[in-house]
Amino acid sequence: MPVTYHRSGATGVITIDNPPVNATSQAVRAGLIEAARAFAADESARAAVILCAGRTWVAGADISEFGKPPQDPSLPDVIAAIEALPKPVVAAIHGTALGGGLELALGCHARIAAPGTRMGLPEVTLGLLPGAGGTQRLPRLIGLMPALEMITSARQMGTAEARDLGLIDAVASDDLTDAALQMAERLAGQPPRRTCDLPAPPADPTATETLTADLARKLPGQIAQRAAVDAATEGLALPFAQGMEVERAAFRALMDSPQRAALIHAFFAERAVAHLPQIKGVDPRPLDRIGVIGGGTMGAGIAAACLLAGLDVTLIERDAAAADTARATVAKLLEGAVTRGKLAAPARDAILTDAFRTATDYAALSDADLIIEAVFETMEVKHQVFAELDRVAKPGAVLATNTSYLDVNAIAAATSRPADVIGLHFFSPAHVMRLLEVVVADRTAPEVTATGFALAKRLKKIAVRAGVCDGFIGNRILSHYRAAVDAMVLDGASPYQVDRALTGFGFAMGPYAVSDLAGLDIGWMTRQRKAATRHPRDRVPVFADRLYELGRLGRKSGRGYYLYDGGKPQPDPELEPLLAQVRADLGIAPRDFTDAQIVERTMAALVNEAVRTVADGTALRPLDVDVVMLNGYGFPRWRGGPMHWADAQGLPQILAQIDALSAEDDHFWQAAPLLRDLVAQGRRLAELNEGPKP
Repeated sequence: MPVTYHRSGATGVITIDNPPVNATSQAVRAGLIEAARAFAADESARAAVILCAGRTWVAGADISEFGKPPQDPSLPDVIAAIEALPKPVVAAIHGTALGGGLELALGCHARIAAPGTRMGLPEVTLGLLPGAGGTQRLPRLIGLMPALEMITSARQMGTAEARDLGLIDAVASDDLTDAALQMAERLAGQPPRRTCDLPAPPADPTATETLTADLARKLPGQIAQRAAVDAATEGLALPFAQGMEVERAAFRALMDSPQRAALIHAFFAERAVAHLPQIKGVDPRPLDRIGVIGGGTMGAGIAAACLLAGLDVTLIERDAAAADTARATVAKLLEGAVTRGKLAAPARDAILTDAFRTATDYAALSDADLIIEAVFETMEVKHQVFAELDRVAKPGAVLATNTSYLDVNAIAAATSRPADVIGLHFFSPAHVMRLLEVVVADRTAPEVTATGFALAKRLKKIAVRAGVCDGFIGNRILSHYRAAVDAMVLDGASPYQVDRALTGFGFAMGPYAVSDLAGLDIGWMTRQRKAATRHPRDRVPVFADRLYELGRLGRKSGRGYYLYDGGKPQPDPELEPLLAQVRADLGIAPRDFTDAQIVERTMAALVNEAVRTVADGTALRPLDVDVVMLNGYGFPRWRGGPMHWADAQGLPQILAQIDALSAEDDHFWQAAPLLRDLVAQGRRLAELNEGPKP
């Protein structure tokens, strides 16, 4: 049984044991009801303690129940039954108390936590709100605005803050179980302090309006956070039972919303990407000593990410001066982790002294388990690096390239051990961005692929397997929908309108603001690389080349598509005359586009190319595309990813849009054959996540 009851002296002990995270499954909920009844009927028990076995208190709902019909007893009913008990109940919290787990603790009559415990209500990250009393009980304990901030941000609170605010009553100084039993003994015989009976905090319309305005600005388009604020404020103005009805109605409405479906899809997709048949049961190679070649922005970021994960790192640069610069860059990144509270200063010092070194001779990598090159993005330079690695790396060392576009098979050909070569495409800044494309070449050994995924797990990144092609999954799709927006600008749209329309859709940044951030020289070099193989009907963004030729490289030069006087981007009045001249030179009569048309064309191009990546195996499943675009390219998470979004829109509608656009450009707008097949068969992309049909 996942829940047991016994008595220790005059204290009843209810223990939840549902590994790995004591989730509130139906069996746990039913067990809690039975344990509460047993405690109530135990005349020798004057108070009770709820404990959790293992490494954590209840850390949330049972994700295996997501999307299924609810089963009784419901969590709100369980918590209400515990709260209504006539004898005091103490929650003994350790590890993490999240979501329904924290709501369970709120329904107890007292709370004590072990040092280091983290508490939070993360439901908004799944498109929901706390639905088991969180919006009604938490404000009664800690105040309206602290509760609303905690709920809408989904942030986790530590024990010191929780104690100061009144969320918990004490922090255990020694053994948590002993401390909880002692607290129960002190409360025995006293009337239970029920959170539901505490007075609701007074309304604060000004602060609430400020919060909702901030949420609208920071999280445009998202509905769960505002729904949580409304449920809390409306419910707290009513008696507790009616407030709970308000909360439950809001919870049920969100359960039926497209955003909840999208966010749940994203949640499961990020857990599914690591499950590959190709590496099932395959052990990764050792992964303790890492080599990094190149100490620029990307190389230093990779080194910092590895160091923060506890790995030993040797970084190679071309000369002593460059090595010193790279070391200073890595030290600055680690200092940033100290400032953010992610790393203690003594730990930073120990890393720089004992775990990190720079060198100029590749021989320093002779003991490395995995070596990642992050050098200049040309095949000639990559070949030189890998030929040298072939000479110095120990047998069995994994040789990885951080290339964003280049052919990993061709890079592997520079070695005598292509089975050891893999692509590890980090995203900048590498010590921050969660995505890692693991690019599997034709001859990459399964254990090398497994090592790439093991590294991602060690670095707390999300790894997605990608096949070899120009740009892999993410950059290949990006280049296609970027071609669509560039064509619209050639035809008359403003880059500023494009950015505004796509951020309005939910992208973190518009494509032209992204270009400025990355540097316009990056796009120029990519176009130069592809120029020899460009199709005569491809539309070249001549305006982008003109900006590069004028030395306007984006943020790094203070001027690109935008002006960066003082750091904040501002429209450049000289851009429109430049665009007008380019259009005149090309004989293009400009026309207007609506924001809706910009979004429609961008998304049609994105989905069409994404479907092609699945069809040719570059991405194994549509969910792999979604995870890449969500974590590497600023696609709005609350839309679930482009493939989930396409299913929600309806594939027939998207196909019809592409076919209509082909009337004006039948070179670019060609529907992916797989898209046409799915529409003809009445199938959805999501079905391809489940494997081939029998």
